[in-house]
Amino acid sequence: MAQIERPNCPLYNDQKLKLGLFGTNCSNGLTVSHAPSTYEVTWAHTLAIARRAEAIGLEMLVPIARWRGFGGSTDFNGVCFETYTWAAGLAAATSRIMVFSTSHVPTVHPIVAAKQCVTVDHISNGRFGLNIVMGWFTPEMEMFGAAQREHDERYAYGAEWLGVVKRLWSDERPFDFDGKYFHIRQGQARPKPLQKPYPVLVNAGSSPAGIEFSAREADFNFLSIDTLENSKARISELRRRAHSYGREIGTMTYAMVICRDTEREAQDVRRAILANGDWQAATNIIRVLGIESGSFHEQIKSFGERFILGWGGYPLIGTPEQVVDELCKISALGVEGVIMGFLDYYEELTYFERAVMPLLRQAGLRHD
Repeated sequence: MAQIERPNCPLYNDQKLKLGLFGTNCSNGLTVSHAPSTYEVTWAHTLAIARRAEAIGLEMLVPIARWRGFGGSTDFNGVCFETYTWAAGLAAATSRIMVFSTSHVPTVHPIVAAKQCVTVDHISNGRFGLNIVMGWFTPEMEMFGAAQREHDERYAYGAEWLGVVKRLWSDERPFDFDGKYFHIRQGQARPKPLQKPYPVLVNAGSSPAGIEFSAREADFNFLSIDTLENSKARISELRRRAHSYGREIGTMTYAMVICRDTEREAQDVRRAILANGDWQAATNIIRVLGIESGSFHEQIKSFGERFILGWGGYPLIGTPEQVVDELCKISALGVEGVIMGFLDYYEELTYFERAVMPLLRQAGLRHD
């Protein structure tokens, strides 16, 4: 097993629960709603959020890879920054926080992706990670002029894609590669990544094929939590599969945070988000996920409100004490990191630092 050398990567620091932001490169972030917010997709605002997150000690920034919106009155996520260049820009403008790219593998050739990743890894001095997605949103894939592959074949394609990328990151001599999907002649790429054996890799697959891919290829799996009980079993299965390959794998999840001084205030914000929700866009997301992704199960139909509130993420709604209590429960599952969405990222990070971070330290999930 290749030795891991990632001295500047925040995901390997000694905080018990790593924290980050999710979706700050796309319109509406994680909230499928017209509820009032100062959040906007401009570079100035994106950079302000990133610097604020870094200042309060968060570990990571994870974007959503999006090429078109989901329709409805918001055209949810329809305004978005491309994630490799987004990561490069933020890497140059920050010094401690980790930056990810999220890449739908059918949309970029592995030679190009390998070079882009290494470039951001060098810009960031080893603070880069790649979130690998198989290309589940059929209308996006059709924009690129290609027919959508059957679900499990997407993971076979992704495994071959990543196999080429890893060789470009590690092989010192040019190589030929002949697979089902890629044919490489004299493949080569320099410089190599600063991180060894390669930058941090994450994947959010939760179908059988997705779990197998994560267990074999990824450093972390992004788990979508429906219930804490179900998630504990899925984490156990994921680690068991990774061990069968002689590997260890970490787990992270994503959550929507609505935190206020009182539970009533938090629930008022929740109700406002739902009252202003773009239900057509949420229906479009659920339909595509349920039919085309394979990574969500029967309970997808009951997730309507959770998609409006935060893209299906685990809801952390209530007082600072209630939010921290839920984060303790998530950590107790063995989850090592949570990437968060907020209705108003920049404004709510100030409150999160003041009201929630001290309680996380008291609970033993964070330290100064």
